[in-house]
Amino acid sequence: MEALPLNRLAQAVGAQCASERPVESICTDTRKIKEGSLFIAIRGDRFDGHDFIEQAYQKGAAGVITSRPVPGREGVILVPDTRKALLDLARYYRGLFRVFMVGITGSVGKTSTKEMVAAILGAKGKTLKTEGNLNNEIGMPMTMFNLDSSYQNAVMEMGMSGFGEISALTGVCVPNVGIITNIGVSHMEALGSRENILRAKLEITDSMSQDAPLILNGDNDLLRTVPDLTEHPIIYYGFEDGDVTASDLSIKGGSTCFTIHFYGRTIQASVPAVGKHNVYNALAGFCAGMVADMDPEQIVRAMRLYRNAGLRQKQEQVGGVTVIADCYNASPDSMRAALDVITSMECAGKRYCVFGDMLELGDLSEESHLEVGRMVARSRVDGLLCYGERARDIKRGAMMVGMKQVKSFQEPQELAAWLGKHLKPGDAVIYKASRGMRLEEVAELVNRQLQAESGDEE
Repeated sequence: MEALPLNRLAQAVGAQCASERPVESICTDTRKIKEGSLFIAIRGDRFDGHDFIEQAYQKGAAGVITSRPVPGREGVILVPDTRKALLDLARYYRGLFRVFMVGITGSVGKTSTKEMVAAILGAKGKTLKTEGNLNNEIGMPMTMFNLDSSYQNAVMEMGMSGFGEISALTGVCVPNVGIITNIGVSHMEALGSRENILRAKLEITDSMSQDAPLILNGDNDLLRTVPDLTEHPIIYYGFEDGDVTASDLSIKGGSTCFTIHFYGRTIQASVPAVGKHNVYNALAGFCAGMVADMDPEQIVRAMRLYRNAGLRQKQEQVGGVTVIADCYNASPDSMRAALDVITSMECAGKRYCVFGDMLELGDLSEESHLEVGRMVARSRVDGLLCYGERARDIKRGAMMVGMKQVKSFQEPQELAAWLGKHLKPGDAVIYKASRGMRLEEVAELVNRQLQAESGDEE
């Protein structure tokens, strides 16, 4: 963050403060307070930041944003709502810099698309991006304070659980271009219908200028209806039809190669990841790069620098077994993508899917789990391991189509023991479930067993 005086920051949130002491960082966690920080006291589900104001001062905070008076302390910025103040402050700070800003949302694929877009724009200039799961009303505004005059671009991922949340976030970052990856059934429990999910995602346009384009997945049925809902210029990407499309997919090692067709031209491209969904990410990134006036050749070179983030399709070799951990979130669409990965990759042995509960699907939960099971049964997968209460319906769906090699587990130790016993060198296994299932812990247990059997323990 570039240093700014306290009184100037107070004005940005509609308050007053006499102190002109410079602020060098913004913080909502006293464990990260540094000398000269401005501490924003946020009230959360488990903790109230107001209870830590004195601790913030003791650690060297220059001031605090609070909704409670703090007698005897300087640098106090008193506001009615500290969460709104954080958004207001981040919006003000973003306005100090001229950066090419990309906002990304969608039911699935937004984080991997963010990583792809950031890799591409990074070839043109220094690029800021949201890290990890910092895509909410706290994490994304806090990311904005990492901007400084050295950045040319920024890529902000925006998550949501209900109406109004993306509108608030886009009000902070004010995108020059928006990307919506798809409209699925994630958050169906809260929003009730895919049409409502689309309405919530389209809030990304609330703070975009009228001529700022929307980049949309043209293969998604609901996103095809967007031109009737907004006057923003639309750029469609996909496999079936669009302004930018892909064809001739092939897997070579751990990369996916394909041809991009755009405005009467073609170019060969590849990404260091397996699966059709990664090509969708690349097409979205290609569109963003074109809007940013990058050369197509520069864009496809930058695609090769893409890396999956965190628990998203982390691939490694453990004891001769190809292990893919994709344990961040799950929906029918992302389960289909995971299935595409395991079936399209080179494998000398057997292929196993370890699929767990998909959460937050509301009334669609049972049918969605059944459909995932049916998808697996119709694929080239040799074995299906289902983990969790809802995943029993995945097993039931697979068995309805005639799959024999399917088992269900409720305890992580039992699942790990079965895998440790049956996985052999040359096999491949993919783990996929909603984040709340903590399926990565099962993967870690199995990996330790495979390492011990192969003598690869560190």
